[in-house]
Amino acid sequence: MHPLICSRCGEWNEVPDTGAGASALRCHACGRERPYRRLPLYCVSGPSGTGKSTIAGLLLERLRDRFVVLEQDLLWVGGLRDPADHHRLFRSTWLRTAAMVQQSGRPVVLCGTVMPPELEPLPERALFARIHYLSLMCDPDVLADRLRARPAWRAWDEERIAENREFVEWIAAEADRLTPPLTLVDTTRAAPEDTAEAVCGWVEELHARFASGV
Repeated sequence: MHPLICSRCGEWNEVPDTGAGASALRCHACGRERPYRRLPLYCVSGPSGTGKSTIAGLLLERLRDRFVVLEQDLLWVGGLRDPADHHRLFRSTWLRTAAMVQQSGRPVVLCGTVMPPELEPLPERALFARIHYLSLMCDPDVLADRLRARPAWRAWDEERIAENREFVEWIAAEADRLTPPLTLVDTTRAAPEDTAEAVCGWVEELHARFASGV
């Protein structure tokens, strides 16, 4: 079931009609209401070098029985790399994919660099009850050393490293001002297992609150 295509009339609903309630979608063309699960989406973000890929694998091990953990870079291919409008095509595709996955009854944990301003304005945002954002962080000097140690094919030259350091500084300054705000987890000295435990706790606590109606 494509969340934006009506299964009765086949019309494309560019903006999901959530007026039917938390458990249904309504077609703007024919008015048909269809069952739909609207769950929270949990975004585990952060600049390159903060440990997202390592943590994603550990989250998969710890959460696989209750959540679906997905790596955002899986779809960083071909035309989806279009930078227009903050990579809107890429972001929208991921929201639609996660919306389909959550129809299984299991919420999605999406690992990859994404910030609230890139998802919150999109029409597909309405397909989720809430979107929560956590960003891994790291001391800028340590981050730079990690990126310099990466294989040459990753192409981390000094210009890109400097841009990434600026991104870290921006997140630190703006985390509390974003809507919704970012939860920050520092990976500078933490073992990957400890970071994964902290992120799992964040996901599990938020989802327990959602399940209880808080």
